Order: sequence, then structure tokens, then C-alpha cells
Amino acid sequence: MLPTLIHRWLAHFACLVSLLFCATQAQAHEVRPALLQITETAPKTYEVEWKQPMVGDLAIHLEPHLSGGGLDRAPDSLDTQPGFRIKIWRLKNADLDGQTINIEGLSASVTDVLLRVSPIKGEGINAVIRPAEPTYALALGRPKGMAVPGYLRMGVEHILTGFDHLMFVFGLFLLVGPSWRLVKAITAFTAAHSITLGLAALGFIHFPSAVIEALVALSIVFVAWELVKGPVSDSLAFRHPWLIAFTFGLLHGLAFAGALADVGLPQGQAPQALLMFNVGVEIGQLSFIGVVLAVTWLLQRIPLWRRAEALPWAHQVPAYVIGALSSYWLIERIVTAVTPSA
Repeated sequence: MLPTLIHRWLAHFACLVSLLFCATQAQAHEVRPALLQITETAPKTYEVEWKQPMVGDLAIHLEPHLSGGGLDRAPDSLDTQPGFRIKIWRLKNADLDGQTINIEGLSASVTDVLLRVSPIKGEGINAVIRPAEPTYALALGRPKGMAVPGYLRMGVEHILTGFDHLMFVFGLFLLVGPSWRLVKAITAFTAAHSITLGLAALGFIHFPSAVIEALVALSIVFVAWELVKGPVSDSLAFRHPWLIAFTFGLLHGLAFAGALADVGLPQGQAPQALLMFNVGVEIGQLSFIGVVLAVTWLLQRIPLWRRAEALPWAHQVPAYVIGALSSYWLIERIVTAVTPSA
């Protein structure tokens, strides 16, 4: 009777994972924010750049508007880059002070819009326009500081919507278990991705994003393979998990930097914005680990779960689920990396 119940439970679990995968694979990486950059090139003359994220050839319906109507016409230039569509308007004899920005379609999306305004005189504006409040009132004559909570929240959202990054952390948890070795591994992972996140976001190093995302998927495949082999293999991953976490953390840091590199950092405030983003990533990562620990603690108090966990093949199930998802991402991203863009 017990094997039958376990078999049914595993079947339901596999269906649940499949549904979750179908719902999230389109956003397996981070949900990238859009960027609205307003630069005053001369008194009362502005260049407005709208950088909208795309998935393949598709882009969700997002359109910026100014209450003065300056953007209610065809853009002066239109360009498409990998992952983004870029529109530029040039406004002359325009007084933007006091006007309201409205992002059409934002309330029905899950992305954010980074707003950067660079006037000739005075301090600029760095803010985040969110779906819950898709409007922003411009006050160009007043001093504005950096929207520190905005970058912090962006980092949290980035890691929590990065299903592949969470899958790697979950695999690391299964590989090491709740112990001091897990603390060391997570610390090494944090240190590594902080290094490459900073270097890439500040422009010191650069790698093609498609290649990095494929390597991130490969890192998850590696962890899944180590889980399948088990601790009896006495591999480097089991003996020194912190070294594996640090090595692959360098790759994940380059992927984290993609969210900031594509939209840029505020001029003169890049270190502060980068620090807040990185802190946000860590808050999201530690929150995820806390949830995993809590769920594990609760499941271990269920008698049926303890019996199922004692079966010799029970620990292979999550390894194969992680391996299947990461292998799919790896193949998909290799195809994207080697396919020439139109």
C-alpha cells in the first residue's frame, strides 16, 4: 500500500513541477526592467529614450506618455537590439517641469520602469515606476537623491523571479544539507557573484549574455549530476562544496549584472546603486533559503514523508527534476547563443 501511495504522490509532484515549469520557463531568467531616460541637451531641449525589454521578437504592450503630449507621435528613431526595442524622441521648446509621466500597459505587467532624468543644471532624478503606480510627476527644479529603496527592491525581485538562479541555490542546499558547510558554500557563492556583478555592471568586463545564460544552465546541470551520483562518489563537489559554489558564483554574478548593464547605472551614483542591488539579491536569496529550511522542517514531521524519504531512490527524484529543467534551459540557450540575430 505504501509504495502505491508514494507512487501516486510522486506522480502528482511531477505534474505540479511540470505546471510550475510551464508557467515560469518563459521568465526562467530575470524580469528585466524597462528604461525611460530623459536628457536635457540644451535649455528646454530634451532627448527621450525608451528602452523596452523583449522576449525574442515579442514585447509586452508598454508605451510612455507625457501629460504635455510630447511623446504622442512617432519616435524620431527606432532601433532593435538583442533583448530590447529602443525608441528616441527629440523635444524642442519643451517645459517638462510639472508634467506627469504615464506608462501605458504597466499596471497589467510584472515589470518595472527605471526613470532617469539628467537636466543641464541641478540634480537628476533616479526613480522606479512600478505597476501598482504607473505614473510619476516630474519636479525638475527640486533636488532629488538616488532612489535607494528602488534598487534594493529591484535586487530582491531580480533573484526571486530568476527561477534558474533559485534552482542552483536549491540544488546547492540538497547537495550540502542544512549545516555549517551550507553556510560556507552560500558565503562563497555570495562573494563570487558580488565580484563579477560589480566588475560587469561597472563596465570592466563583458561577456555575451547568451553565452553566460547558457553557462548558468550548465552549472545547474552539474549540480544535478552530483546529486545523482550521491555522496558516495567522494567528488570535489561533496568534499569542497564552497569551491564549486564560488566557481559557479562568478558566472551567476555576470548574469545578475545583465539586469543593470542593459539599463545602466545612474551617473555619479553607480556604487550606491550597485550596493543596494547586491544587498537586494542577498535578501531575496536568504529569504528563499529560509523558506526551503522551513518547508523541510515541516515535511520531516509528517510520518508518510519520513517513510518515503527513507526509500533508497527517494533522493534521486529532485535531482532528476532539476537535471531535466536545467538541461532544457541549456539546450535552449545554446541554440539562442549560436543562432545569428536578424
